[in-house]
Amino acid sequence: MKLNGRTLKRRLYGLVTLPDRVVRVRHFRGHGVHSPFVYQIVRKVFMQRRFLGEERSLFEALKARAISSRRARELQNLALHLGYQTATFDGWKEGSDWVILSVEIDEQRTHQAVEQAIEAGTTVVLLSPYDHAARTKLAKQLIEAHGCTSVDHRAYLLLFTNPNLPKQHYRI
Repeated sequence: MKLNGRTLKRRLYGLVTLPDRVVRVRHFRGHGVHSPFVYQIVRKVFMQRRFLGEERSLFEALKARAISSRRARELQNLALHLGYQTATFDGWKEGSDWVILSVEIDEQRTHQAVEQAIEAGTTVVLLSPYDHAARTKLAKQLIEAHGCTSVDHRAYLLLFTNPNLPKQHYRI
């Protein structure tokens, strides 16, 4: 049966993603976020459509790794908001403010980099946490094992290591 050029099957396909949308809707525009830290990130970083400052080095590095402009801008703004100066890609280095882990590294190296970064008090960004089934499982393991605040923003997972933040997980 066709209704307006679309089959009934295509109309019902949207129901598959409904549970994910319902879970995330309560955090729309910061509503339902009970952490002042995460609320500030939502309002001052994720809701911005332009750059917060003139710095673009992280943005360019992420664009070179085929990250979308929107997500690269969000991470650049997050770095400026949190005062991060140095980022390390696909592994932990001494003195870096945060570690950005792409899809190219394997699960073992990801776990190793996350452990080293958390021991050093460095924020971890896991890019494309839902790229495939194994990556989704890895992301869920990291969230469960992480002892501090984590923020899932669909295209990346943020694992903060601030000892003043409680163990909470936000899906935005």
